Amino acid sequence: MTTTWFITGTSSGFGRLLTEQLLARGDRVAATLRRPEVLDDLRAEHGDRLWTARLDVTDAERVRRVVDEAFAALGTIDVVVNNAGYGLLASVEEASDEQIRRVVDTNLLGSIHVIRAALPHLRAQGRGRILQVSTAGGQTTYPSLGYYHASKWGIEGFCETIAREIAPFGTTLTIVEPGATPTGFGSSLDTAPPMPAYADTPAGDTRRAFADGAFPVPNSAEKIATAMIDLVDSDATPLRLPLGPDTYADVHTALTDRLAEHEAHREVAHSVAAVTVG
Repeated sequence: MTTTWFITGTSSGFGRLLTEQLLARGDRVAATLRRPEVLDDLRAEHGDRLWTARLDVTDAERVRRVVDEAFAALGTIDVVVNNAGYGLLASVEEASDEQIRRVVDTNLLGSIHVIRAALPHLRAQGRGRILQVSTAGGQTTYPSLGYYHASKWGIEGFCETIAREIAPFGTTLTIVEPGATPTGFGSSLDTAPPMPAYADTPAGDTRRAFADGAFPVPNSAEKIATAMIDLVDSDATPLRLPLGPDTYADVHTALTDRLAEHEAHREVAHSVAAVTVG
């Protein structure tokens, strides 16, 4: 049975791999990206099963127009994949105002624009799925990626909230959390001029790890794309899907540490209640 997908950020990485795998198995894909000509090879091979549109997700008006056009052209869309993203490697002081705005506009607001534009159509259909591509960095943190984390923690909080809001309309949402993967993300990270003050700090260590190619990337991009497709095929609807041994380990540690710290403050938390219980 043919499934129709709407995917952002399809020029490379997970977006391109998803598009290739889905078309190869006979599905239809509405692929959006800044330069549609990048997918000319796939269009030549797969014809009208590939619909493309130029899109920068930071342009809310354009997002609404492209989403409306995709639903009109394809009739129904079963799965919306929010994949477009922007990475920024810089300590808190090093990043420029423009870089900070771009990471938030792309990863947080851009994803919100796409979801808001798609929801009226999914509601009208009475069914649909949203896959929000996040990262292990949506629940844990690494120095020099603070602004990237701000956007990913933000979109995870938004998605966790709206997953409950949209469930009554037959629409489900899963946050996909890939670990470090050789998709070109590391080499495409935007950077800022380094400040000497941060050279011998954890922020400097992370910067050097990326520069030297020492940051571990233990995952297969192809397998992650396949796992996302398999999730949809399975009809399972988890709120989160961790993908990668690094994601599993790092998020497990972060959640365990957070819970331990939370428990350590139990008495003081209860001490400020207006009425003492027990």
